[in-house]
Amino acid sequence: MRAPRHDPIPASRASPLDDADYARFAWRRYRRILAGMALLGVVLVVAALEWLGVARGEVPLHMAIAVSAGVFGTMFLTAVLMGLVFLSSGTGHDDGVEDPFAGEADL
Repeated sequence: MRAPRHDPIPASRASPLDDADYARFAWRRYRRILAGMALLGVVLVVAALEWLGVARGEVPLHMAIAVSAGVFGTMFLTAVLMGLVFLSSGTGHDDGVEDPFAGEADL
């Protein structure tokens, strides 16, 4: 039995990020947002450690390191991924992708 034959994937339309000046602007804005989120992450780590100190007393070094890495890592990873989503959508880069299933009915 032969495998079903699929049509080739259609070529993507041009993206606004193909323009070097616009891409520089978009990536600069993305990096500026990430810098702000890194600063916010540091503030949140200090606040979390302060809260732990008040609620629990003296915080052991290993616990402080784990809390710092967990709070900052979670917050910054979320900022990076959401920033990429907004970068892709906000620049019109997503519009350059054609839906190969556009003609098929939804089930």
